[in-house]
Amino acid sequence: MNARVVRLFESVPLVCLLLTPDIIGFILLASDIMKRDSKLDLLQGTLDLLILRTLQTGPLHGWAISDRIQQISQDVLQVNQGSLYPALHRLEHQGWIKAESGISELGRRARFYRLTASGKKQLELEVDDWERLTVAIGRILEEA
Repeated sequence: MNARVVRLFESVPLVCLLLTPDIIGFILLASDIMKRDSKLDLLQGTLDLLILRTLQTGPLHGWAISDRIQQISQDVLQVNQGSLYPALHRLEHQGWIKAESGISELGRRARFYRLTASGKKQLELEVDDWERLTVAIGRILEEA
């Protein structure tokens, strides 16, 4: 048997697999499929739109915003904290959302974000732009 030991996860050095040549190709193929399915790059500004739309239903804290986006998208979209919190600060700086301190459902202090009047107007503009963009992309996909 011609086998080799490889690390399965870079961050967990103790997890290893014994791979034979006949299953290496399958694992590489599965890895490519997983990368393609789980790494959907969003157009710049799309996260702002998603956050504004999520807050349209009422105030939420950061983790709940991320969780709600993931839930509604049926796990297709996952917003990590490294992207979420800079976006929240940017939206707050632009005056489209307002943050207020409160207590989360777990009894912890949290910042709750709500949509402002100018945020509601911006959401309308962003939705219109998104609809135009998706129609244009749809036309290209149909014609090309």
